[in-house]
Amino acid sequence: MAEIEKDLQKALAELRKEESRKFNQTVDLIINLQKFDLKKESVNMFVQIPNKIRDKKICAFLTTKHADLDTITEADFKKYSDKKVLKGLEKSYDFFISQAILMPKVATVFGRVLGPSGKMPSPQLGIVQSAEDKSIPELKDKINHSMKIRSKEASIKLGIGKQDMKDEQLVENIMTIYNALLKVLPRGSENIRNIEIKFTMTKPQKIQIR
Repeated sequence: MAEIEKDLQKALAELRKEESRKFNQTVDLIINLQKFDLKKESVNMFVQIPNKIRDKKICAFLTTKHADLDTITEADFKKYSDKKVLKGLEKSYDFFISQAILMPKVATVFGRVLGPSGKMPSPQLGIVQSAEDKSIPELKDKINHSMKIRSKEASIKLGIGKQDMKDEQLVENIMTIYNALLKVLPRGSENIRNIEIKFTMTKPQKIQIR
């Protein structure tokens, strides 16, 4: 494992030699899979990363308005019958949570757009029992440190940080995701061909799994 961390440090050093840009680039992680049948096998999970990238825009489906969250109450659901309005909502937020009692109606009204985008409230991270749930502040913090990993193709692509973060923080985030994947992939490291990291505007640096 230490070898991968050293390779990641070297790769980041190379990326930082590239021409600087006028914006804070995203650090992209690409995990290329092998011996992995997308038709029979899948990865769909949340991973808690140690170093937050940014605060996510969160929307909640609750029975009453919440002071610290953008809220859509059941009375507002009728406003979202139009698919264009639904798509606008989906693009406006990074993450959606829901009160458990509202989930059947949330699935009916919002599922056709939030489902395909992977943003439907999930029992894994995103369901609360009441609108006054004391766990909501803790849940918000978890969401801000969470990363959803879905295997939709033979490569898993994630934005794991920003260029202005320290290399150590970026490596910690990458290794956390890598180790979590090893636990759920059917053949562990044998399912990973290689890792690539890049900034938004750079070519990727490739890291072989030895």
